[in-house]
Amino acid sequence: MSAMAVLFIFLFVFFLSGIRIVFEYKRALKFRLGSYIKVLNPGFRWIIPVIETTQFVDIRVITINIPTQEIMTEDNVPSRINGVLFFRIIDATQSILEVEDYHFAISQLAQASLRDVCGKVELDTILSKREEIGENIRAIVDNETKDWGITILDVKIKDIELPENMKRSMANQAEAERSRRARIILADAEKQAAKALVEAGQLIDKSSSAIKLRLYQTLSNIASEKNSTIVFPFPEEVLYRKGKKKKK
Repeated sequence: MSAMAVLFIFLFVFFLSGIRIVFEYKRALKFRLGSYIKVLNPGFRWIIPVIETTQFVDIRVITINIPTQEIMTEDNVPSRINGVLFFRIIDATQSILEVEDYHFAISQLAQASLRDVCGKVELDTILSKREEIGENIRAIVDNETKDWGITILDVKIKDIELPENMKRSMANQAEAERSRRARIILADAEKQAAKALVEAGQLIDKSSSAIKLRLYQTLSNIASEKNSTIVFPFPEEVLYRKGKKKKK
């Protein structure tokens, strides 16, 4: 093999080793002998092998799970809470040059913020205002990461685990509340029914014809039963004589 062929193969391999393909959802930071040069945008890029190196950064929305944290709430209720955090890199250069491992750093900040925020509120607040708690955590973490070229998009509280005795107490409380509401609804229904009966009685009392029709309706209902015998100990007119006097 001639020297020219060897040189050609060497140059070809040298060229291939310098090729970099940057995808649309990534950015590549170029370093020359360890010094930062610039950001390589998406597309076909070539660097000088050995002398220059690249480091890729994903600029899509990234999800980090916040591990379960042991927390004592303000009202002294022990609980285990976890969550999820969403962030995006808006400055690839800062995310690499300002922090060693932004994934680990954000995870640690999120865990500390979760413990701090949830430890300052009562359990009822955590259970009923998850969105507000998540927003408070997001604001704290975002304030710390803005100098890293990273923005925190959202924080969600996922699971809240409580002691068994607390679960039983909450279940009993919920059952008592449901029973109270049922009694209130029943009392309102009885009140409305009593009011309707009073109004119907007053209306019937004003008309002897209405009294007589009501009597016949009652007799019809009784007669629907087999082997029924109806005995009046007094004349029928006594029942609606009062209505006739009022009508006169």
